[in-house]
Amino acid sequence: MSQDTRVDKVIAESVASDSNVVNQNSIVESKAKKERRKRSVAWNHFTSAVDSEGIKKGVCNYCKKEYLADTKEHGTTAMLGHIRKCKKIPCNVDTRQSKIAFQSVTGGNKGDVSIVSWKFDQEECRKALCRMIILDELPFRFVEKEGFKQFMKVVQPLFRIPSRTTVTRDCFDLFDEEKNKMRSIFKETQQRVCITTDTWTSVQRINYMCITAHWIDKNWTLHKRVINFCPISSHRGEDLAKGIVKCLHEWGLHRIFTVTVDNASSNSVCVAELSKQLTKWGTNLLGGKHLHVRCMAHIINLVVQDGIKEANISIERIRQAVRYIRQSPARWKNFQECCVDENLAKKSLCLDVPTRWNSTYLMLNRAIEYEGAILAYADRDIGLAHHLEFGHICVCDGDSDIVDEEQPVGSLLCSDWDSIKRIAKFLELFFKLTLKVSGSLYITSNIHFLEICQVGFCLSKLISSDDIVLAQMATNMKKKFEKYWGDPTKMNKMLFIPCVLDPRHKFTTLSFALKKMFGDNGATIEKDVREYMKSLFNEYSSSASKDKCGKLSSEVEASSSSYMVDIGDFYEELSRHTSGSGAGNSKSELDKYLAEDTEVGTSDFNVLLWWKYNSARFPFLSEMARDILAIPISSVASECAFSTGGRVLDSFRSSLTSKLVEALVCLQDWLRSESQPISIEEDLDSLEQLEQDLAKVGKEPSIDDI
Repeated sequence: MSQDTRVDKVIAESVASDSNVVNQNSIVESKAKKERRKRSVAWNHFTSAVDSEGIKKGVCNYCKKEYLADTKEHGTTAMLGHIRKCKKIPCNVDTRQSKIAFQSVTGGNKGDVSIVSWKFDQEECRKALCRMIILDELPFRFVEKEGFKQFMKVVQPLFRIPSRTTVTRDCFDLFDEEKNKMRSIFKETQQRVCITTDTWTSVQRINYMCITAHWIDKNWTLHKRVINFCPISSHRGEDLAKGIVKCLHEWGLHRIFTVTVDNASSNSVCVAELSKQLTKWGTNLLGGKHLHVRCMAHIINLVVQDGIKEANISIERIRQAVRYIRQSPARWKNFQECCVDENLAKKSLCLDVPTRWNSTYLMLNRAIEYEGAILAYADRDIGLAHHLEFGHICVCDGDSDIVDEEQPVGSLLCSDWDSIKRIAKFLELFFKLTLKVSGSLYITSNIHFLEICQVGFCLSKLISSDDIVLAQMATNMKKKFEKYWGDPTKMNKMLFIPCVLDPRHKFTTLSFALKKMFGDNGATIEKDVREYMKSLFNEYSSSASKDKCGKLSSEVEASSSSYMVDIGDFYEELSRHTSGSGAGNSKSELDKYLAEDTEVGTSDFNVLLWWKYNSARFPFLSEMARDILAIPISSVASECAFSTGGRVLDSFRSSLTSKLVEALVCLQDWLRSESQPISIEEDLDSLEQLEQDLAKVGKEPSIDDI
């Protein structure tokens, strides 16, 4: 009995085991059928689905249109046809095949295009995105904004948008790439470089020092590049010098010709310490006597600020009138009605910034243009007269900035209009001059002393003027002018020599200007300039002769290494003889240049182009001219030259690390291609004109119109 039970149990277990094997095999087969890969390319754009009735369908991933998709009965032909017609499916671009595209012509007229070949490149698109963020000062999280993502889906769906971390890494990579390119250029040319320094402040009150290099290459093209933007511990001259030396050593720039800085006392200490370091490096020409160049734009700013104080009453009345009109939309509407009555275009009245005297000049100019409208508004709105009557102005004591008293602004009189018209005409001279000397896309050193003479001549004329206000303004400005440019013995010789190296002027113009500026002392100063220029030329010619002699002797040694004869002295004397520096009766290149007639001065005369064509005739002198003409006479760009306040970093850059700030600031300068600075006032005028034109046709302005 027990034996039969055991047999039955074994049979049952055997049957159960066979059943499990069958079930497992069926599951594996069903999974294989379920997981079988769909081979049609249609399923790259469609998703399989089953409706409520159990019918298999394919749903388009883009437009959500449905097709019957039972592969045994219907196939995928309909879905493949839809792929070719669906407008929402991105085009399958073959990245290996170039396409024809239209590209704007750089430097051409508006609308000019050229035909170029194009194909999609993910890496190039990433670099272009990186450049856009740097040039337009966009935050890194811009790439993660929903609007930008939607925009890129339409413009180029194939582009995979990188994260902000990747973009930051790309910026550093681009910085290293561009920096290595510039470093190799400096290493190959081994030419002298002029530098300018300036200080900036972040919103966290961290001080930064900006160092900019200026040079003229062998093709006689002027270059300006920001090479450093780093935090500094203090504004002490020694600390500034250490920062500059560290930067120069990192870039391999040991041949510095001049350093242009503003008139802070710490900068004098900084340049003196830098001169000592250049002497250690053996690259300090003539003991660094011409190394320190004072920023002309900064001096002009100080001169003008002293003059504006004298005419403060009339300027303040205009300022208060403009502020009153701009404070209320209702007042502004009434003012525009006055403009219509006076047949004047409706433009914005400019309100100045106290630390930027150019904004004061622009405010006065615009107020003079709308004098009739302002007077008509004063007749309509009695509140303007009350505002001026009860307003107060701070009056400073003498030459100091200490407030002595407050006095009422008073009514706007006819005499005030006459006064500001003369003041605006007077300030126009300094406004144009500051723009001229602050340029960085053209040489300015050749006009340095001539513009100083122009300012001194105008101030001397106005001092004896019958206009009491202008005469007092000119007197105050002349005092500041004499402080920096009144004593020729304290003036850098590099103020005069660039004028001589301009073939339109030479010593003919310089002699006349010195006599006008300093009277009988002009002849003595001219003699000193001639001697200094000759000494500097001898430095260049002897240095070039040594280099040439070294190359020649090394070639001889290489070709005849078996001979042990010392022939270096012969080639050195031969080099001096052929260059004209060692011969007794022969003229040097400098003498030949000065003996030639001056060129005719035309408006389109290009000094650098003249030296490029004549460099073969004056090989040593042209090397000297390349370094001298590259000297910047302003340490700041034109948009900063009018300000008495310090330059401040925006909140975005202030929130970044110092290394990233340096990379962004330097890269923006290296990548920027705009040849003209942005004019805020001009942009406002164009936008206002656009609004007027659109208002005539009853249309609201849009981005496309702008």
